[in-house]
Amino acid sequence: MNDMRGNDKFLTVLAIFLRLGLTSFGGPVAHLGYFHDEFVKRRRWLDEDAYADLVALCQFLPGPASSQVGFAIGLRRSGVPGGIAAWIGFTLPSAVLMIAFALGIASFTDLASLGWVTGLKVAAVAVVAQAVWGMAVTLCPDLLRRLLAIVVAIGISLAPSPLTQVGAIILGGIMGFFVWRRRSLVPVGGHLGFNPPRWMSWSAILLFFLLLFGLPILGTMTDHEPLVVFDGFYRSGSLVFGGGHVLLPLLQAEVVPPGWVDKDVFLAGYGAAQALPGPLFAFAAYLGGVMSAAPGGVLGGMLCLVAIFLPSV
Repeated sequence: MNDMRGNDKFLTVLAIFLRLGLTSFGGPVAHLGYFHDEFVKRRRWLDEDAYADLVALCQFLPGPASSQVGFAIGLRRSGVPGGIAAWIGFTLPSAVLMIAFALGIASFTDLASLGWVTGLKVAAVAVVAQAVWGMAVTLCPDLLRRLLAIVVAIGISLAPSPLTQVGAIILGGIMGFFVWRRRSLVPVGGHLGFNPPRWMSWSAILLFFLLLFGLPILGTMTDHEPLVVFDGFYRSGSLVFGGGHVLLPLLQAEVVPPGWVDKDVFLAGYGAAQALPGPLFAFAAYLGGVMSAAPGGVLGGMLCLVAIFLPSV
């Protein structure tokens, strides 16, 4: 009976995130808005406090924040299988489309400049604005928190870099510790709802750093091209703060200078990724499918997709 209930939860998580993966346009901020509407307001899988805690945690960690939040919601609902189901459902549609586009790129190398791509990006602005406004009402109910949000937004706009974003997060943590820790303005008690065994937590941390520092050494020693490709995408996924757009220069540095992907082909894929629902990190599947380095094709797309998401998972 427990197995049947577990399977039902797994399939439910998979179906919901597959629908979100097909319909969630607008980038990570909009995705968080979609998740809030689906899992806090509609299904009540989390309360406002737990969701706010979860978003704050995932913003602090490297990797795609919206995909991490989705994975954690699946983890909370159905354990590790639920987390995997959430990631597959949310990522699969855009990954399949990006690999398919990679296989036909020879006929559409000018896609990045087409008008309908620009139109979709402009339309996504409204989705992002609605998501930001909805979360602002919940997370910034008083003047002091609104001022903090404005100051951080101005700072990030003036100096858009991963270090600035990490600094803003640290600033928010310091403010919260000294200003709100003894006040009832900030509800306390939201949590993930899934407590993994300690050995699993330490194993995950160890594996993260083992791959981060070990893969470059193995790649240099063996000169095995698929391993070198995996290392480049894993390292990019490990060093990105602030969502998919920050990923662009890192991936360009990994695949364009070695000659694996032509610059125009790279930009064409990025333009297509902007027009698709789901995580922008699925752009890695396109690069893996189109690059000249082994393995290339569908297998290359899958390899790069797993490599770039693995650190955040």
